[in-house]
Amino acid sequence: MGIMEGKNVLVAGVTLNTSIGYRVVEIAQAEGANVVVSNFGRAMSLTARVLRRLDPVPPLLELDVTDEGHLETLADRLAEHFDHLDGVVHSIAYANPERALGGAFLSTKWEDVGVSLQTSAYSLVSLATACKPLFPKTASVVGLTFDARTSWPAYDWMGVSKAALESAARYLARYLGKEGVRCNLVAAGPLDTIAKKAIPGAELFNDVWADRAPLGWDPTDATAAAKAVVALLSDWFPATTGEMIHVDGGLHSTGA
Repeated sequence: MGIMEGKNVLVAGVTLNTSIGYRVVEIAQAEGANVVVSNFGRAMSLTARVLRRLDPVPPLLELDVTDEGHLETLADRLAEHFDHLDGVVHSIAYANPERALGGAFLSTKWEDVGVSLQTSAYSLVSLATACKPLFPKTASVVGLTFDARTSWPAYDWMGVSKAALESAARYLARYLGKEGVRCNLVAAGPLDTIAKKAIPGAELFNDVWADRAPLGWDPTDATAAAKAVVALLSDWFPATTGEMIHVDGGLHSTGA
Protein backbone atom coordinates (compact mmCIF):
# COMPACT_ATOMS: atom_id res chain seq x y z
CA MET A 1 0.00 0.00 0.00
CA GLY A 2 1.19 3.50 -0.84
CA ILE A 3 0.82 6.59 1.32
CA MET A 4 -2.05 7.85 -0.89
CA GLU A 5 -3.98 4.58 -1.06
CA GLY A 6 -7.66 5.29 -1.77
CA LYS A 7 -7.31 9.08 -1.61
CA ASN A 8 -9.04 11.31 -4.15
CA VAL A 9 -7.06 14.28 -5.44
CA LEU A 10 -7.53 17.19 -7.85
CA VAL A 11 -4.33 18.49 -9.46
CA ALA A 12 -5.17 21.86 -10.99
CA GLY A 13 -2.95 23.43 -13.61
CA VAL A 14 -1.10 20.64 -15.45
CA THR A 15 0.01 21.53 -18.97
CA LEU A 16 3.19 19.64 -19.91
CA ASN A 17 5.10 16.66 -18.56
CA THR A 18 7.83 19.06 -17.37
CA SER A 19 5.49 20.62 -14.81
CA ILE A 20 5.60 19.88 -11.10
CA GLY A 21 1.89 19.11 -11.30
CA TYR A 22 2.41 16.34 -13.83
CA ARG A 23 5.06 14.71 -11.65
CA VAL A 24 2.67 15.01 -8.68
CA VAL A 25 0.05 13.09 -10.66
CA GLU A 26 2.56 10.36 -11.51
CA ILE A 27 3.73 9.92 -7.94
CA ALA A 28 0.29 10.25 -6.35
CA GLN A 29 -1.10 7.55 -8.65
CA ALA A 30 1.88 5.30 -7.96
CA GLU A 31 1.14 5.75 -4.24
CA GLY A 32 -2.48 4.67 -4.70
CA ALA A 33 -4.39 7.92 -5.29
CA ASN A 34 -7.32 8.49 -7.63
CA VAL A 35 -6.55 11.69 -9.52
CA VAL A 36 -8.48 14.21 -11.61
CA VAL A 37 -6.52 16.87 -13.53
CA SER A 38 -7.68 20.29 -14.69
CA ASN A 39 -6.66 22.94 -17.18
CA PHE A 40 -8.56 25.24 -19.54
CA GLY A 41 -8.77 26.75 -22.98
CA ARG A 42 -6.22 25.91 -25.65
CA ALA A 43 -3.95 24.25 -23.08
CA MET A 44 -6.50 21.45 -22.66
CA SER A 45 -5.27 19.68 -25.79
CA LEU A 46 -1.67 19.75 -24.54
CA THR A 47 -2.74 18.39 -21.18
CA ALA A 48 -4.81 15.61 -22.74
CA ARG A 49 -1.83 14.58 -24.84
CA VAL A 50 0.62 14.28 -21.93
CA LEU A 51 -1.92 12.54 -19.70
CA ARG A 52 -2.03 9.67 -22.20
CA ARG A 53 1.43 8.72 -20.94
CA LEU A 54 -0.03 7.83 -17.55
CA ASP A 55 -1.58 4.55 -16.45
CA PRO A 56 -4.36 4.94 -15.59
CA VAL A 57 -5.11 8.05 -17.65
CA PRO A 58 -6.72 10.50 -15.20
CA PRO A 59 -9.93 12.35 -16.11
CA LEU A 60 -9.42 15.92 -17.36
CA LEU A 61 -11.77 18.74 -16.36
CA GLU A 62 -11.89 22.26 -17.74
CA LEU A 63 -11.27 24.78 -14.98
CA ASP A 64 -10.40 28.44 -15.40
CA VAL A 65 -9.92 29.65 -11.82
CA THR A 66 -10.89 33.19 -12.86
CA ASP A 67 -14.25 32.00 -14.23
CA GLU A 68 -17.02 32.06 -11.61
CA GLY A 69 -19.12 29.65 -13.66
CA HIS A 70 -16.33 27.07 -13.69
CA LEU A 71 -15.83 27.43 -9.94
CA GLU A 72 -19.54 27.24 -9.13
CA THR A 73 -19.92 23.92 -10.95
CA LEU A 74 -16.59 22.40 -9.90
CA ALA A 75 -17.84 20.41 -6.90
CA ASP A 76 -20.65 18.87 -8.96
CA ARG A 77 -18.28 17.98 -11.79
CA LEU A 78 -15.79 16.42 -9.38
CA ALA A 79 -18.65 14.49 -7.75
CA GLU A 80 -19.06 12.63 -11.05
CA HIS A 81 -15.71 10.99 -10.24
CA PHE A 82 -15.46 11.08 -6.41
CA ASP A 83 -17.86 11.05 -3.48
CA HIS A 84 -15.34 13.16 -1.54
CA LEU A 85 -12.08 14.99 -2.20
CA ASP A 86 -9.07 14.36 0.05
CA GLY A 87 -6.63 16.75 -1.58
CA VAL A 88 -6.21 19.69 -3.92
CA VAL A 89 -2.98 20.76 -5.61
CA HIS A 90 -2.81 24.38 -6.80
CA SER A 91 -0.25 24.47 -9.63
CA ILE A 92 -1.47 27.70 -11.22
CA ALA A 93 0.22 31.04 -11.89
CA TYR A 94 0.25 33.69 -14.60
CA ALA A 95 1.66 37.14 -15.23
CA ASN A 96 2.03 38.85 -18.59
CA PRO A 97 5.69 38.21 -19.50
CA GLU A 98 6.01 41.42 -21.51
CA ARG A 99 4.27 43.83 -19.15
CA ALA A 100 4.60 42.36 -15.64
CA LEU A 101 7.92 40.49 -15.72
CA GLY A 102 11.48 40.98 -16.90
CA GLY A 103 12.21 44.37 -15.34
CA ALA A 104 8.92 46.13 -16.12
CA PHE A 105 7.96 46.40 -12.45
CA LEU A 106 7.66 50.19 -12.22
CA SER A 107 5.66 50.56 -15.43
CA THR A 108 3.21 47.67 -14.98
CA LYS A 109 -0.42 48.84 -15.01
CA TRP A 110 -3.02 47.67 -12.53
CA GLU A 111 -4.84 45.72 -15.24
CA ASP A 112 -1.87 43.36 -15.54
CA VAL A 113 -1.16 43.35 -11.81
CA GLY A 114 -4.76 42.41 -11.11
CA VAL A 115 -4.65 39.50 -13.54
CA SER A 116 -1.48 38.18 -11.90
CA LEU A 117 -2.86 38.49 -8.37
CA GLN A 118 -6.20 36.89 -9.19
CA THR A 119 -4.73 34.03 -11.19
CA SER A 120 -1.68 33.32 -9.04
CA ALA A 121 -2.83 34.12 -5.49
CA TYR A 122 -6.56 34.66 -5.02
CA SER A 123 -7.21 31.48 -7.00
CA LEU A 124 -5.81 29.41 -4.13
CA VAL A 125 -8.70 30.66 -1.99
CA SER A 126 -11.34 30.44 -4.72
CA LEU A 127 -10.24 26.91 -5.65
CA ALA A 128 -10.24 25.68 -2.06
CA THR A 129 -13.64 27.28 -1.46
CA ALA A 130 -15.10 25.67 -4.58
CA CYS A 131 -13.86 22.24 -3.46
CA LYS A 132 -14.85 22.68 0.18
CA PRO A 133 -18.25 20.89 -0.10
CA LEU A 134 -16.37 17.68 -0.91
CA PHE A 135 -13.71 17.95 1.82
CA PRO A 136 -13.63 15.42 4.64
CA LYS A 137 -12.10 16.46 7.96
CA THR A 138 -8.65 15.29 6.89
CA ALA A 139 -8.42 17.12 3.56
CA SER A 140 -5.21 18.80 2.44
CA VAL A 141 -4.66 21.79 0.15
CA VAL A 142 -1.15 22.18 -1.27
CA GLY A 143 0.10 25.07 -3.40
CA LEU A 144 3.36 25.74 -5.20
CA THR A 145 5.47 28.85 -4.75
CA PHE A 146 8.89 30.29 -5.46
CA ASP A 147 9.99 31.73 -2.11
CA ALA A 148 8.77 35.33 -2.22
CA ARG A 149 10.25 36.53 1.06
CA THR A 150 12.92 38.31 -0.99
CA SER A 151 12.95 40.03 -4.38
CA TRP A 152 14.31 38.22 -7.43
CA PRO A 153 15.66 39.61 -10.72
CA ALA A 154 13.00 39.72 -13.44
CA TYR A 155 10.33 38.03 -11.27
CA ASP A 156 8.65 41.37 -10.55
CA TRP A 157 4.84 41.16 -10.17
CA MET A 158 4.89 37.39 -10.09
CA GLY A 159 7.06 37.74 -7.00
CA VAL A 160 4.45 40.02 -5.46
CA SER A 161 1.73 37.55 -6.45
CA LYS A 162 3.64 34.68 -4.86
CA ALA A 163 4.01 36.72 -1.67
CA ALA A 164 0.23 37.17 -1.71
CA LEU A 165 -0.17 33.43 -2.32
CA GLU A 166 2.00 32.66 0.70
CA SER A 167 -0.06 34.97 2.90
CA ALA A 168 -3.33 33.59 1.51
CA ALA A 169 -2.18 30.06 2.37
CA ARG A 170 -1.63 31.08 5.99
CA TYR A 171 -5.12 32.58 6.18
CA LEU A 172 -6.63 29.49 4.58
CA ALA A 173 -4.85 27.43 7.22
CA ARG A 174 -6.44 29.64 9.89
CA TYR A 175 -9.98 29.51 8.55
CA LEU A 176 -10.08 25.91 7.32
CA GLY A 177 -8.22 24.48 10.29
CA LYS A 178 -11.32 24.42 12.49
CA GLU A 179 -12.74 21.92 9.98
CA GLY A 180 -9.59 19.80 10.03
CA VAL A 181 -8.42 20.94 6.60
CA ARG A 182 -4.70 21.65 6.19
CA CYS A 183 -3.16 24.18 3.79
CA ASN A 184 0.56 24.21 3.01
CA LEU A 185 2.94 25.32 0.28
CA VAL A 186 6.01 23.81 -1.34
CA ALA A 187 8.67 26.36 -2.32
CA ALA A 188 10.62 24.67 -5.10
CA GLY A 189 13.89 25.77 -6.60
CA PRO A 190 13.92 26.85 -10.26
CA LEU A 191 12.64 24.14 -12.60
CA ASP A 192 12.62 24.24 -16.39
CA THR A 193 8.84 24.39 -16.72
CA ILE A 194 6.75 26.24 -19.27
CA ALA A 195 6.02 28.90 -16.64
CA LYS A 196 9.70 29.51 -15.95
CA LYS A 197 10.55 29.75 -19.64
CA ALA A 198 8.05 32.60 -19.96
CA ILE A 199 10.08 34.74 -17.53
CA PRO A 200 12.69 36.88 -19.32
CA GLY A 201 16.13 36.16 -17.86
CA ALA A 202 14.97 33.24 -15.72
CA GLU A 203 17.87 31.08 -16.90
CA LEU A 204 20.05 33.11 -14.51
CA PHE A 205 18.35 31.34 -11.59
CA ASN A 206 19.96 28.06 -12.64
CA ASP A 207 23.42 29.63 -12.30
CA VAL A 208 22.60 30.94 -8.80
CA TRP A 209 21.40 27.53 -7.64
CA ALA A 210 24.37 25.76 -9.22
CA ASP A 211 26.73 27.98 -7.23
CA ARG A 212 24.93 28.16 -3.89
CA ALA A 213 22.57 25.25 -3.19
CA PRO A 214 24.28 23.07 -0.53
CA LEU A 215 22.71 19.87 -1.88
CA GLY A 216 23.02 20.94 -5.49
CA TRP A 217 20.02 21.38 -7.75
CA ASP A 218 18.79 19.81 -10.98
CA PRO A 219 16.43 22.24 -12.77
CA THR A 220 15.25 19.48 -15.10
CA ASP A 221 13.90 17.15 -12.40
CA ALA A 222 10.67 18.00 -10.56
CA THR A 223 10.66 14.77 -8.56
CA ALA A 224 11.83 16.20 -5.23
CA ALA A 225 9.23 18.98 -5.26
CA ALA A 226 6.49 16.59 -6.34
CA LYS A 227 7.36 14.11 -3.59
CA ALA A 228 7.01 16.91 -1.02
CA VAL A 229 3.58 17.80 -2.41
CA VAL A 230 2.43 14.17 -2.22
CA ALA A 231 3.75 13.84 1.32
CA LEU A 232 1.74 16.90 2.38
CA LEU A 233 -1.36 15.46 0.70
CA SER A 234 -0.94 12.22 2.63
CA ASP A 235 -1.68 11.49 6.28
CA TRP A 236 2.01 11.80 7.19
CA PHE A 237 1.70 15.50 8.15
CA PRO A 238 -1.53 15.45 10.19
CA ALA A 239 -0.64 18.43 12.40
CA THR A 240 1.15 20.62 9.85
CA THR A 241 -0.65 23.60 8.32
CA GLY A 242 0.22 27.14 7.32
CA GLU A 243 3.71 25.92 6.47
CA MET A 244 6.02 26.56 3.51
CA ILE A 245 8.30 23.59 2.87
CA HIS A 246 11.46 24.47 0.95
CA VAL A 247 12.53 21.97 -1.68
CA ASP A 248 15.38 23.96 -3.20
CA GLY A 249 18.57 22.10 -2.40
CA GLY A 250 18.94 24.24 0.71
CA LEU A 251 19.58 27.54 -1.05
CA HIS A 252 17.04 29.37 1.13
CA SER A 253 19.30 28.73 4.14
CA THR A 254 22.46 30.25 2.67
CA GLY A 255 23.82 33.78 2.60
CA ALA A 256 26.05 35.35 -0.02
